[in-house]
Amino acid sequence: MAAMAAGPKALRRAGVAAAGVAAAAVATRGLTRGIVTRAGRPRHRAPLPRTPWTVRGPPPEVLAEMAEPRPVREQVELDTITYAERLHYVPGLARPRFPPWERGWRDPWHSPGPRYEEMPLYKERGCYICHQGVRMLEGVRQAQWLTKTKLVEGLPPAVQAIMDNPALGLQELEERAKHMVSHARLWDTAEAAPRRERYCPVLFENLIHICRLMSGKYPALSKRMLARNCRIAATWERESILLQVRGLSGILMNSMSPLAPVASKEEILATKEHVLETFYPIAPTIDLQEVNVYKELNDTGFRDGYPYSHPHTLFFLESANVRTDRFRPEQLRAKMLMFAFGNALAKARALHGNDPKVLEQPIVVQSIGTDGQLFQFMVFQLNTTDLVSNDGVKNLVWIDSDQNLYERAQCVPEVKKGVVTKPAGISGFQPDTFKKFLALYLHGTV
Repeated sequence: MAAMAAGPKALRRAGVAAAGVAAAAVATRGLTRGIVTRAGRPRHRAPLPRTPWTVRGPPPEVLAEMAEPRPVREQVELDTITYAERLHYVPGLARPRFPPWERGWRDPWHSPGPRYEEMPLYKERGCYICHQGVRMLEGVRQAQWLTKTKLVEGLPPAVQAIMDNPALGLQELEERAKHMVSHARLWDTAEAAPRRERYCPVLFENLIHICRLMSGKYPALSKRMLARNCRIAATWERESILLQVRGLSGILMNSMSPLAPVASKEEILATKEHVLETFYPIAPTIDLQEVNVYKELNDTGFRDGYPYSHPHTLFFLESANVRTDRFRPEQLRAKMLMFAFGNALAKARALHGNDPKVLEQPIVVQSIGTDGQLFQFMVFQLNTTDLVSNDGVKNLVWIDSDQNLYERAQCVPEVKKGVVTKPAGISGFQPDTFKKFLALYLHGTV
């Protein structure tokens, strides 16, 4: 009743005021959100109407006018101003470009060299190379497939018999071996804690020195030679894949007589039933280096007539200080298998030719890998050079993995609250690991 008495003018004023308050509220909400909204009818958000131009394009006469050639403006060539004459950099001026300098003679360190396609050894078919730097993703399983090899856990009976023979007197050398470990880890240098690149080679030389002490008891040990930085090259084909083992072969101990086979003929024939493990969808050539410039070569690394021509044992030292630069144990075992196979295959090709066949006299190559504390032992026997298919006789490998020579080497004693909790010295020495090292060294002479 009060509003009706106020009259139409009062009602219009009240409506205008209410609209102003609502607009202010809307504007305030928009400002608080960072968006200025505008009152009124919302814009049309639907797609544009379909016209003949938007469906079929412009008419032909319009296209002709658009495509009519226009007169070409005369282009004036301007000289680029560089800072070549100033002999120093000047902002705003272009960088000078000089013709390539001709030396007048060929410098191999600064020569671009020919393209791969122009090299005489270039081939369309790629070859997969395994060298010292290859880290196999699948480890020993991948190396087994590439070399057509059956795995047997543990050391072969011929090596185990040397360890268990008390007449050899291996127990007498255990204390000497422990002193050699202390020499490599504690006494070889004045540093508080020697680095791995220092004590790993020293420990290897110490262990080899102990093994050589047995040559007075077994004169056949003197008919061996330790070769460093020797190179190997072996080529084979595996299911239409061309493969090579090439490069440095580690520290190789050769002998004048070959190692006798460690597996009997019945065990060799029994490998026909073995099925090689696959790791699909991973390609067996993953991590191998693919090249197109190569030479199909089989070379033992020694000239004809070399008296110590038979490979005996390969030694691999993982002495990098940084852990990421060292091979993991599984990768190290795979590299040991590949290079033991490469040395055996190169020797088989030198003795029996390149024709694939089952060997009447298998070739045995041993391998030992270590990082200065953890040891890997391997014995490989090459039974066949017919490696293309998965059928037939397989090669054999015996692996004894992850054998610690000692648990800890404390260079500085650990003291807590004035009490020595961990004394300096070697703790947890494992004599069986040293016996395995010595047994592989004595294999072939005992």
